[in-house]
Amino acid sequence: MSPLEGVSFPSESTSSAARTVVSAALRKADPVGARAVENETNWRRNYLTHFRRTVEAGIGEAPAAHSIAADGLRSAHELMRFNDVPLDDAIDRTALTQAFHTRTVQGTGPAETELSVPYRGERLSGRALLDQLDVWVGNGVVTRSFSEAIQTVQDNPDWLRLEGDTVVVLGAGAEMGPYRALLRWGAEVVALDLPRADVQGRIRTLAEESAGRTHLPARIVTNGDDDSGADLLTELPAVAHWLDGFGGRLVLGNYCYADGATHVRVSMAADALAEHLTHHRPDTALAFLATPTDTFAVPAEEVAMANEAYDRRSVSKVLRTPLRVVSRGRLLTRNYPPHADPGLCDALVPQQGPNYALAKRLQRWRATTARHDGSMVSLNVAPATRTRSVVKNKALAAAYAGAHRFGVEVFDPATSNTLMAALLAYDLRAGAAPQAEPWQDEAVNAAHGGLWTAAYEPRSALGLAAVLGIGALRG
Repeated sequence: MSPLEGVSFPSESTSSAARTVVSAALRKADPVGARAVENETNWRRNYLTHFRRTVEAGIGEAPAAHSIAADGLRSAHELMRFNDVPLDDAIDRTALTQAFHTRTVQGTGPAETELSVPYRGERLSGRALLDQLDVWVGNGVVTRSFSEAIQTVQDNPDWLRLEGDTVVVLGAGAEMGPYRALLRWGAEVVALDLPRADVQGRIRTLAEESAGRTHLPARIVTNGDDDSGADLLTELPAVAHWLDGFGGRLVLGNYCYADGATHVRVSMAADALAEHLTHHRPDTALAFLATPTDTFAVPAEEVAMANEAYDRRSVSKVLRTPLRVVSRGRLLTRNYPPHADPGLCDALVPQQGPNYALAKRLQRWRATTARHDGSMVSLNVAPATRTRSVVKNKALAAAYAGAHRFGVEVFDPATSNTLMAALLAYDLRAGAAPQAEPWQDEAVNAAHGGLWTAAYEPRSALGLAAVLGIGALRG
């Protein structure tokens, strides 16, 4: 690997690095699970089981959950490097080769003063939004606490502006991030994304047309023009020192996405930035979106809905038994045993791969450790969404197209990012106390899209959903 590639893995393979991190996470809480990881000979095929164990081993034992998160993160930081130095030394001990100045764009548009959510060609607000929230709760698409949180924001529209906070949006161009919604509401935002003309052009256009104020990292280039944007992977120290210059409370939101191993690298770069800011500025808040295609402990209310769905699915009942026999139990498996409290929803998707699973798990671990250390954290489960990164995968696109046959609603990006931005405002303003266990913090306000309340274990229905969805895609 080139010494100029910034945040990077050690010389070992990404699979080997992931095994090291996951085994370290499990070593105290689940020694048997840790040994199973160390002895795994086919990581790319079998990683799902091991990631599941990092959730299972922490249920009912808050100290175990905290040790899993802290030890996993510690191992990842010990492995990763920034150029030729350990990652943890990168920000404070790396000589800066680039310094950023701030380019500020003040929007000229009017601020939205009430919460409205785009949904299927309409904008829902007032009574219409309340009615749709009731439908989503009734259909098991979101948790009841999610509906209550959105209603609280609706009742407090002054929260939307997030007066006094500066939200640092890592991955400002991401479809799932809150950048667009925050600007519509008139918030103050730091927009950080790659220094590419197309990406920065979209970011600046949104800033100019909005009601918010946007700060961009910029450098002076040879022709005298401002060159906006920054690469967190290779310019991590410069980004950290630039952010140190902002006053007031920062809210660091990680919405970055990349393909393959780069997703893990950028997640670790963001994590190093989070460690730096929370250490030097203890009032810094952290924000993340959790993917629903992961493993979560699920409250009894959602488990009951899933078991009711399993009992009443009359159409699939006819085919369920023969399909399970032919597939040797792999198809249409019951999502939870009766009366599980909590249940365990294992919705990890093999098509997304082990690097995606690790990148997202690192974010959940940081949320757990930061919350335990007293930091303000906003981590919410976002619904399955038709983003570009999903629909370019033909298998996932087909599965999403057929998901409604199994009680799962897939959202459009505009709906998802507005709802999740509203939840960010709720978390930053409502002052809700942490739950007794980390899994409960993750379950509150979840918009799981129906994966938690589906009759069948998600992977056992994924293939059938894809088959059923192919026709819809062709149409």
